[in-house]
Parts: sequence; structure tokens; C-alpha cells
Amino acid sequence: MTYSVKETFYTLQGEGAHTGRAAVFLRFSGCNLWTGREQDRASAICTFCDTDFVGTDGDGGGKFKTADDLAAHVKSFWPKGGAGVPYVVCTGGEPLLQLDAALITALHKEGFEIGVESNGTQKAPDDIDWLCISPKAGSELIQTSGDELKLVVPQDGYSLEALEKLDFKRYSLQPMDGPDLTTNTMLAIELVRERPNWQLSLQTHKITGIR
Repeated sequence: MTYSVKETFYTLQGEGAHTGRAAVFLRFSGCNLWTGREQDRASAICTFCDTDFVGTDGDGGGKFKTADDLAAHVKSFWPKGGAGVPYVVCTGGEPLLQLDAALITALHKEGFEIGVESNGTQKAPDDIDWLCISPKAGSELIQTSGDELKLVVPQDGYSLEALEKLDFKRYSLQPMDGPDLTTNTMLAIELVRERPNWQLSLQTHKITGIR
């Protein structure tokens, strides 16, 4: 298949369990919960997305004909001679619309641990090293197991108690960005206090001003 990539860049993971870890971000184009066009936001299933995933015109973006080509492209962003295990975060949009077994194999051959950030509406392939599912209200949650469940709050229609029954190693609550961020942060903090098996996730890349 041909892979469509919006952008690729080297940064630190800003949220969730791997916050602060150096990573190459591989942002795929396209999503099944929103077109990415502002004129369609109000009618989208997910109305609070803060990411541009339309097209292939971003830095490090483009179309890649083979998994090996794309894996080599990702590897070119990792510091040469850098210590530690290379880490790639496959995100979007919705990465599981494109991430397949061939690309997982190719990235592993390049030495990467593979993290994925998905909305959970697509079944994940095997051999992902860290699978983070962030469910969106109004969509059907197909992938009900993984390493981390990260719920953006507030969202209507979700019971934390019900989500805790799913098969995840870590449960994270992340305040929704926007004009109500302060209120949403206090809500997330209070929910973690009430249910301490959850952990607070902040978007530290926005706090620190990194990409």
C-alpha cells in the first residue's frame, strides 16, 4: 500500500505514560471521526481535535510506496549515534487506518519501539509495543485492550467505572484543551482523587512550547 503522511518530526512525547521521552512523531493523514476541515467540525464525531492531519504537505510529510521506504524515512529523524532505544509515535488523524503489519515489521527492523495513539475504532495489528487508546464519545470502541486508555475529559457518555473493566495496564485522564482548560484540569484532578487507579495526563508539549 501507499502510506500518506502529514508530517514527521523529532521531539519529546508530551502526554500520557511516556511523557518526556524522546520520540519521532509519525503523523498519518486522515481520520474517520472528522475530515479535518473546519467547516465540518460542528458535524464531526470528534469536535475537539487540535491537530492538522489533512494532506501530505507538512514537514517530513509525503507519500511512501513501501513500508521499508517509510521506516527508513522515520529512522532519518533519529539522532545518529544517539543512545537509548529509538521510539516512534504513530499518530494522526487515525494511524490505524494505515499502520499495518508490514510497517510494524519494517520499523522494528530499524530498531524502533513503536507507540500508537488511536481512537480505538479500528482493530490494532499485533506487535505494537505501546498501544494508547483515546476513545471519543459517539464512536464505537472496537479496540478494548492495550497498554494505556487515555480519556479526554469532559466527554458525555463515558463511565469511568465501566472503562476500568476494559483490559488496559494504565488509565489516564487528560483535560480537554480550549477556553475551559482551567476548569477541565480541575475536573480531571478531582476525578483522579476520587478514583486513584487513574492518573493525570497533561499536554506538557503545550506547557513547554515544544512541538
